[in-house]
Amino acid sequence: MSIDPNVLAKANSWLNDDAVDTDTKAIIQNWIHTESHELTEAFYKDLDFGTGGMRGIMGVGSNRINKYTLGQATQGLSNYLKESFSTSIKVAIAYDSRNNSSTLAREVAKVFAGNGIHVYLFEELRPTPELSFAVRHLECQAGIVLTASHNPKEYNGYKVYWNDGGQLVPPHDKAIIEQVRQVQLSEVFSSNDDAYITLIGEEVDRAYLDQIQQQSLGNSGKDQLKIVFTPLHGTSVTLMERALTLCGFKNVSVVEKQATPDGNFPTVKSPNPEEAEALSMAVDQAEREKADIVIGCDPDTDRVGIAVRDNEGKLVLLNGNQTGAVLFDYMLGTLSDKGKLPSNAFTAITIVTSDLMERIAQGYKVEVLRCLTGFKWIADLIRVNEGAKKFIVGGEESYGYMIGDFVRDKDAISATVLIAEAAAAALAKGSSYYNELMKIHKEHGYFQEKLISIVKTGKSGAEEIEKMMENFRSTPPKTLAEMPVIEVRDYQVGIITNTVTGKTSPTHMPSSNVIQFVNENGDIATARPSGTEPKIKFYFSVMRPWTTQSESEIQAELNRIIGKMTSELGVN
Repeated sequence: MSIDPNVLAKANSWLNDDAVDTDTKAIIQNWIHTESHELTEAFYKDLDFGTGGMRGIMGVGSNRINKYTLGQATQGLSNYLKESFSTSIKVAIAYDSRNNSSTLAREVAKVFAGNGIHVYLFEELRPTPELSFAVRHLECQAGIVLTASHNPKEYNGYKVYWNDGGQLVPPHDKAIIEQVRQVQLSEVFSSNDDAYITLIGEEVDRAYLDQIQQQSLGNSGKDQLKIVFTPLHGTSVTLMERALTLCGFKNVSVVEKQATPDGNFPTVKSPNPEEAEALSMAVDQAEREKADIVIGCDPDTDRVGIAVRDNEGKLVLLNGNQTGAVLFDYMLGTLSDKGKLPSNAFTAITIVTSDLMERIAQGYKVEVLRCLTGFKWIADLIRVNEGAKKFIVGGEESYGYMIGDFVRDKDAISATVLIAEAAAAALAKGSSYYNELMKIHKEHGYFQEKLISIVKTGKSGAEEIEKMMENFRSTPPKTLAEMPVIEVRDYQVGIITNTVTGKTSPTHMPSSNVIQFVNENGDIATARPSGTEPKIKFYFSVMRPWTTQSESEIQAELNRIIGKMTSELGVN
């Protein structure tokens, strides 16, 4: 195998840098000597900021998460902070249960300290949303959390938050990357002077939990609702039970085998509550204990997945859109009934979120704002509308929800409290979370969605994904589910094209590598490379009025339509 000259040049730059330790250099030299494929994977590019920050496999190289790539990122961020703020600069840092997270967090703190920046470092692992809260609570200019969210155990990551508590959006993200690219490893300042590092914990916990308690909308049914909760070896174990107890829930049972933080995630293939396997242990416990609802969070506690009992008493998993639909309806309906729904209220969803949540909000005469995928864009909507409009709730299909604006990222703890509250309120009136979802479908139409993710790893995989997106743009499908495609929404160029009239209009959104196709019936197919994982995602959404059919009949009809769409796009 011949080594790409660009890869070899980047590898040699590490070998020639005195800042790199001898063990790391030995690994690189061995890769070069053996012409290992690992050398290409480790150095063919530098890690970039995606929808969830910088995320990658832990190991040696510029395309890996390690103390050097994080040191460069932190030095670049430090340089940008010094350019952006004239006052004393403060940064908050949190980390999750992943292997090396606590060590990497300390390394990042030392680089900030070396730049004379004051650091508030959580003394132990904490949920990502608490870091977002801490940035504003402690009046910081930025925040960092070491996490790879729901990715496999080999991954770690580096999420960056700005002074509004939201993740980086333009122009800050690209400006910081430009700063990072200029930093040589030998130019990273690091200090062991703890004078610049303050440990934080319980005081911020109490303030955060107090804000969650203020989001509560009622206490009906909380004494009766039985909850089984699993932290999936992540950070939610630190605060979830406290939050539920504080908000009045009496019957919370924890899956003890998954309650110990562990970066190897020994009881699951993947710590992702979007996947049925991840919640299987909790579902089994809920069946034994005759619980009403199962709740599970990913390692950094920004996503929540649930299982509820259907109308036959069987526990079924809900997808992110279904959970969000009931959450939206409960919050907006309760606020409306109490006369507490602000006249300037708004909700937010992304371009791949179900239109069902939009219909629910419109039913309560509440404005719905759309944005690109990722809660950094919902946080940006809140920032832009600060003082003019009141944010109530936001959600996206990937099991993330934001309750109020005290956290500027998806928050599985506050979302769990309100989801459980919705389930308890339904129970108190003789209904259930599932039955409330069926009522929503009867009113607004039966929505069915499907997500297909195709994994393409490494340099060749990235090239394949790029080629797939090029093909969709150059040769868009003429039909979806055998119906003519009437609209193409290309968010990369920012243009919506009516394929019947040829007329175009702007998306009014920042550029993003996403393309959507809409047919005559309003069925939607979306292609989008993941910003945090080596995969391309395909989202399918269909809706039909639900009239005389049984639930199984309408589901079968919609699944047949989705099946045709996946076949036509060649992704089934």
